[in-house]
Amino acid sequence: MSKLEQLLKKISCASFPGVEDLVAVLSLEDLPEIKVLFDFADVVRQKVCGRGILLRGIVEFSNFCRNACAYCGLNKNNLALPRYRLSMSEILESVARVAASKVKTVVLQSGEDACVDILGLLEIIRSIKEQFDMSITLSLGEMNFKDYQLLKKAGADRYLLKIETSNQALYESLHPGMSFENRVACLHDLKEMGFQTGSGNIVGLKGQTLRMIAEDILFFKKEDLDMVGIGPFIPHGRTPLKDESQGSALLTLKTLALSRIVLKNVHLPATTALGSLEKDFREEALRAGANVLMPNFTPLRYKKLYEIYPGKRCIEEAGSVCVSCLTSLAERLDRTIDYSRGDTLKAG
Repeated sequence: MSKLEQLLKKISCASFPGVEDLVAVLSLEDLPEIKVLFDFADVVRQKVCGRGILLRGIVEFSNFCRNACAYCGLNKNNLALPRYRLSMSEILESVARVAASKVKTVVLQSGEDACVDILGLLEIIRSIKEQFDMSITLSLGEMNFKDYQLLKKAGADRYLLKIETSNQALYESLHPGMSFENRVACLHDLKEMGFQTGSGNIVGLKGQTLRMIAEDILFFKKEDLDMVGIGPFIPHGRTPLKDESQGSALLTLKTLALSRIVLKNVHLPATTALGSLEKDFREEALRAGANVLMPNFTPLRYKKLYEIYPGKRCIEEAGSVCVSCLTSLAERLDRTIDYSRGDTLKAG
């Protein structure tokens, strides 16, 4: 067994691995050693998740946002972006297309819309539960405890609230007017009321170090999350970070693989951002520990307006076409598409 394999085994067996060990793995530059890392993560994925690749159908129902996040094209200061909100009928029609494609999870996603219609959203959630055999994931940002409770009671199953970085100083430098402590408190509220809870980070942010990325992974471990989304930084021309370098696909894949080894029983998507670089890296992500793909079912006329970053993949194709494409991807990997709900892998 090589020294690297010994290190990976040490990390895998540790209840809470050391940050320096994680930094050492993230620092790998030798391609054969990086392949050892990816293969190790793939074995862990096989043991924990099996061969199946889960699908989550995304519906991006509003691109309004009250925040000014320095990396995001939806930021409130981007006055050139036409804003939209889907009507209830448009959302339900989109969900019907998800159901028709046999996908059992819909992700209702928006910017942090200051004018979100909670009562309307509750009605949409109840309607989805009445009409479709489907799990509902929400990604709406920070809300108050009472609203989270109402969403859970209406039938929402999961909530994704990305932290982007667990380093408080970096977080607050990138999120003007926002509080790191409140973000974490919201994650705790969501877990307390029984949501299957997810978070995630961006790899390659200005000011981020390998140690910060390692600490992100340990943060996800401490929070005992059900799902973690890891994607590269992609600069947007109408943000303060427009002139910064794009995040490394290879470092993002190393972060993903190491997250699988440390976190084990979480759902890890091959993110759309990884598919939107100079090439589609989602296949590499699925070989390095990922077990989820996320076809986009937002109506075509709105897809290009949900521009968190430029060059987003699959904005000209219908969601059903994406499912067909992803099925072909799974076959190339000798994997299968898993059409189950794909609930948490956590015991109990």
